[in-house]
Amino acid sequence: MARGIEIREAHFPGRAPIDAYGNGGFRFADMSHRGSILCLPSGIYGWDMDMSKPLSVEDFKKVLAEAGDIEVLLVGTGTELRRLPQELKDRLRALGISSDPMSTGAAVRTFNIMLAESRAVAAALIAV
Repeated sequence: MARGIEIREAHFPGRAPIDAYGNGGFRFADMSHRGSILCLPSGIYGWDMDMSKPLSVEDFKKVLAEAGDIEVLLVGTGTELRRLPQELKDRLRALGISSDPMSTGAAVRTFNIMLAESRAVAAALIAV
């Protein structure tokens, strides 16, 4: 029996530097993804986030689930700097994670450097 198109959650099962960003998405590992992404120790995931949405603890549940393997979380907040909610900062700090919001471009560059240094880094990157 024929099956329709199967839509799966976007996930790249590995760590990879971000090759390019802009035009509403990212390029990494010879692939491209339209929309925002989470770069975690377990891989790169599509992230339902854009610059119009407020950031919340719920948006970072995948990050919190992998907290044991993360020391630094870079948050690319788009084209403008946005503060992280205090509740999120407190949760991350309690798990031993240093969080640093910055523009998405700065977060991509910093993530690539820290990844190359084999640091325990993760990134939440809002597409621009």
